[in-house]
Amino acid sequence: MRFSALAGYTIAIRIIIFAILPSWGMANAAATLVGQNLGAGKPHRAERSVWITGFYNMLFLAGVAIVFIAFAERLIGIFATDPEVLRCGTSCLRWVSYGYVFYAYGMVMVQAFNGAGDTVTPTLINLFCYWLWQIPMAYTLSRILGFGPNGVFAAIAISESTLAVVSMVVFRRGRWKQQKI
Repeated sequence: MRFSALAGYTIAIRIIIFAILPSWGMANAAATLVGQNLGAGKPHRAERSVWITGFYNMLFLAGVAIVFIAFAERLIGIFATDPEVLRCGTSCLRWVSYGYVFYAYGMVMVQAFNGAGDTVTPTLINLFCYWLWQIPMAYTLSRILGFGPNGVFAAIAISESTLAVVSMVVFRRGRWKQQKI
């Protein structure tokens, strides 16, 4: 079971990474837009560009999520025939996709902080959401509550969604606008 879960996870994550490459590009574009607009003394335009980029990124990842949720088994089946690997990979692809709408905004927000020259904020958000939230949650859901690999997959979607919400709240506060570019 462990090796099947690991194999299924690996296949799903590789599909996920390939599919979100355009989202990373949009998030990097948001960082550039923030830097340029703050440098030009136009923080409101920087903020607006981040929300617009986040919206388009959300539309893109929502479309990807629909495809991944609907066709998860077929997509994993391209790379695996073992029933247990297929089951775990399908489950991973679906669980992670459930968080895509949030993830779209999260990656844009984090890059916006970087574009503003604020590297401390995304570092703290990532430390909290991944190290202090995702890892203990994955352990608790998979081992203590007995959800197995699905607990790990759910923890990924929950922590990515948490990262997005926290990032949006911190972004709205606007301290990043005070960074000197």
